[in-house]
Amino acid sequence: MIKKALIFAAGKGTRLKPFTDSHPKALALVNDVPLLERNIKYLQSFGVTEFVINVHHFGEQIVEFLEKKNHFGAKIDISDEKHELLETGGGLLFAQKYLENEENFLIMNADILTNLNIHELVKFHETHLPLATLAVSDRNSSRKLFFNSEMVLKGWMNKNSGETKMAESNNAFKELAFSGIHCINSSIFDKIKRRGKFSIMEEYLDLMFENNILGFQHEAKLIDVGRPESVIEAEKYFK
Repeated sequence: MIKKALIFAAGKGTRLKPFTDSHPKALALVNDVPLLERNIKYLQSFGVTEFVINVHHFGEQIVEFLEKKNHFGAKIDISDEKHELLETGGGLLFAQKYLENEENFLIMNADILTNLNIHELVKFHETHLPLATLAVSDRNSSRKLFFNSEMVLKGWMNKNSGETKMAESNNAFKELAFSGIHCINSSIFDKIKRRGKFSIMEEYLDLMFENNILGFQHEAKLIDVGRPESVIEAEKYFK
């Protein structure tokens, strides 16, 4: 079972203004409970005991919050991107020293709320042994990932711009949306070519040509709490 998770909590959360004018989005409240607290406890319920949390925008508020909560009884390392916000790929690389000794680890966006069964995601990953397993679902999204019948990642499309990146062409591919949760083998650190500020999805789309990256399709409830109206929606389902 995977014991360690990286939670991405560094983003500026511009869609959640005005709250994020003076707070990090990871501390946005859903029924008076901060997103970060919800997701730490959510992952703990599946046996995760160690966390790495990356911070940038009002990062000191996250550090103070965790200290006030006694780190929720967990071992928590802070990956402080105070000098530059590195996005998801750069943030993963910046946190490498905390993760590289794990065979596999989880990554989760702080602003996602879900009831996805993490045990099932991890079991799928450990059974098939890909470089990465991406939780995906069939829902509305401007960006879609393409998978073949074996759920191997084969491409990506931005539905708004028409931009695509494909490893091969096939009209029968499944089009699914990324859920912001992934299970990763630490060998990825030897394969990532980019440096500095970049998206992990860009790297996946390069790595898919020579590596096995799988999708784990689920039907769990999932809300991207990125806008004030999505907070209202989330409060209906996450008490």
